[in-house]
This record gives sequence, C-alpha cells and structure tokens, in this order.
Amino acid sequence: MKTLEHPVAVKPLRPNLILGICCLSLLMVSMDATIVNVGLPSIRREFNASIASLQWIIDAYTMVVASLLMLAGSMADRFGRRRIFQLGMAIFMLGSLWCSTAGSINALIIARVLQALGATMLNPVAMSIITNTFIEPKARARAIGIWGAIAGVSMALGPITGGALTQTVGWRSMFWINVPIGIAAMVMAAMYIPESKAVHSRRVDPIGQILVFSALACLVSAVIEGPREGWDSAFIVSLFAGSLIALLSLIFYERKRFEPLIDLRFFKSFPFASATIIAVCAFAGFSGFLFLNTLYLQEIRHFSAFNTGLCTLPLAIATIVFAPISGKLVGNYGTRLPLLLSGLAIASSALILTGLTNSTSIWLMFLAYVTFGIGFGLVNAPVTNTAVSGMPKAQAGVAAAIASTSRQVGAALGVAIAGTICGSHSSIGANFSQATHSVWWLIVGAGAVISLLGWLSNTSWAKRTTENATHLLAEDHLA
Repeated sequence: MKTLEHPVAVKPLRPNLILGICCLSLLMVSMDATIVNVGLPSIRREFNASIASLQWIIDAYTMVVASLLMLAGSMADRFGRRRIFQLGMAIFMLGSLWCSTAGSINALIIARVLQALGATMLNPVAMSIITNTFIEPKARARAIGIWGAIAGVSMALGPITGGALTQTVGWRSMFWINVPIGIAAMVMAAMYIPESKAVHSRRVDPIGQILVFSALACLVSAVIEGPREGWDSAFIVSLFAGSLIALLSLIFYERKRFEPLIDLRFFKSFPFASATIIAVCAFAGFSGFLFLNTLYLQEIRHFSAFNTGLCTLPLAIATIVFAPISGKLVGNYGTRLPLLLSGLAIASSALILTGLTNSTSIWLMFLAYVTFGIGFGLVNAPVTNTAVSGMPKAQAGVAAAIASTSRQVGAALGVAIAGTICGSHSSIGANFSQATHSVWWLIVGAGAVISLLGWLSNTSWAKRTTENATHLLAEDHLA
C-alpha cells in the first residue's frame, strides 16, 4: 500500500530550524540512555539498591523504547506527526520530573518507564518529520547525516555530562535538564513545524505489539531476576517459556497479517538479517561495557562521578571522530571494511579487559576505551546502510525502524546479561573485577560475530538474497 503524504507537508519554511528542533529531542532521548550510568553508584548508595535494581533503571527505559518504536511511527502517520511529537515531549518531561523526585528505587524505575513512553514518540516521529521536510535527495541526505552525528555525540557525551551533574549538584539533576530543553522544543515545534500526516497510514497492529513487548519483557526479566530467584525456579522458567511462546506466536501471527508490525520477509535478505544481529551485538557490547566500567571505576577504584565521566571521554571522542569516517568508508568501499574494522576493534578492546584487576593501569583502560570507541563509531553507518540497501523505497523507513529497534534490544540485553553475570558471582566488592571477565569474553565474541557477518553479508550469495526479498516486497507493494 502506498503511503501518500498530506499536501500541507510540502516544502515547509525554515527547514534547518525544523531540523534543529528535531535534533533537540534526539539529544535528550539519546543522552538519557547513557547519562544515568554514571549516577548509578550514587543512586545505589541513597536507596541501598541491588545490582538487579540498577539494571532495571537502565533496562526499564531501553526495553520500552525497543518495544514501542514502530508503533509510535505508525501512530504519528495516522494522527499527525507534530501532535505526537509534542505529546511525546510532554510525557518525557513529566517522566523526567518524576525521576528527579523519586523517593524509592521502585518509583524511579516506574518513572523511567514513563520517560521511555515519551521517548518512543520522539525519535521515530522526529525522523519522519525530517524526511518529509527535506524533499530533495541531497538535502535529505545531509539532514540525516547531521541527525546521525547528533545521535552518536549525545550517547557518547552522556557519561561526562552525568558525571559533572552528579558530582556538582546530585544525581537528580540529570533529569532536571530535560525540562527546559523539552519546553523550548515544544514551543518551537508549535511555531515552526507544520502538521503532516499520511493519507494512507499503516494499520495499527495491537496484537503484534503486545507480543513484541511480552517476548522482550519476559526475556529481560528472566535474565535480571534469575540470580535472585534461582535459574531453575518456576518463576524464571515460566518467564523464559513465556518469552519463547510470545516469539513463536509473533512469527506465526505476523506471517498471516496483511500489514504486519514486523514484515518477516525482510529477514529473507541475509544482509538485512545480519544488520539486525550486528546492531544487537554492538549495542549489547556498548551498554554492558558502559554499565560495568561505571561501577568498576566508582566502586572499586573509588573515582568521583566526574572523574569517571572523564575516564570515558576517550570513548566518546573516538566515537565522534570515527562515525563520519565510517560514513565515508561505506560510500567509497561499501559496508564490508567498516564492519570488519568495527568488530576487530570491539573484540580487541574487550580482550584488553579480560585481565582486569583492582589495580589495572588507567592508561591500559584508556587504550581499551579508545579502541572500543573506534569500533562503536564505525558500526552505525554500515548497519543502517545494510538494513535499507536494496529495499524498495516505500519500505526503507520500516527497514530502518527495525534496525533501530534492534539497537535498543541490544542495549537492554547488554545491561541485563552483564549485571546478571557479575551479580551472580559477587556483590560490588573485592571480587567484582574478576567477575567481569566473563562479560569481556562475551564482548570479544560479539566483536567476532560483527566481523564475520560483515564479511558474509557482502558476498554475492548474500546480495542475491536481498534481490529476492526486494522482489517479494515490491510485488506486494504494487499489488
């Protein structure tokens, strides 16, 4: 089914200002995914929280965002992009205020869920606004490039910003800063962003949406709560079984639906399937890396929150520098080279940390941070390119949305797995460094998978699978 845009969306005034407004929302949402990490030790001390509770502070946010990203995009097409954007901003600010005043760890986790509900209405909707604002291909490519750069910068700068705020004002201030930014974005959106919607929007798929959320929520809950409840307990076994049943039900149901939430025919393309796996591996590695290093630097090495943020600055700088380099590599050589280099860098960084002790040289850790930043900076451009390359233009947005969802799924699983492995061996004490070694080896494996899939997804056989999948999707679209 063709998606025709509403006539009012033609060539808005001040397109660069609209891009700036959309980037404000991206700045908040992406930074909030990482800014909280540096404040976790302070939150743990104030609420006497367990590792599992710290995991939920991160994963309650990423899990909801991962589950609802695609629904938000279709709702914006149906009810109006500016309207949903402003609603999302209001909910995000309300959640931020609640986070800043939370009186218990459970209240903070629930507030993070509310934040995430708002976040799901911001990033995909903002991207939709951008693509409908910049109609000319070159201008659109430039706008999307700026958007991607802001995403990388905001995620990478989250720890240093969080460290500075936590040490000078307190961890609650990490959430205050969202309010003035959000108010400014809402006011400017009302003034400068014209309303637009699709004449024929995709049908809402509530059953598919419920199944996606159930599969992810059950899996993450089982991984986080397993050490406390016991892996063979009826509760944990039920959660794993529920996740599997929801996944199988999703596959069966989506295959029968005319306009599914997730069109499974995308996965007939090996490069597309590889892009989703690479996104999960890269972001699982990134979130687990950041989660454990934050706890290690503050709890084991007794660094201040600000100094912890400074220590991760090399990672941020390397990510910022190599993200545009990756785009140029993709343009000149395709996706194989940047993916091979990305996987190698991520694996090498984690390999350095497999010997982590309570007195590891800080310079060796800096080397690990820079190396990981290089790998993480290189991975995003080829993932997006691989996901959408060769797909029908009408389906490119859906393909990109699935890739974005895969990133959030990886982020949720990375924190869940890293915290669970370390929490199952020890509390945050003298043995914590030793307990992290298994996680570093898992990240080494994730890097190897990225390199392997980067190679395989560029073979002639893989490209033929994309052509076959594209043919199927195009036939259905024309029908």
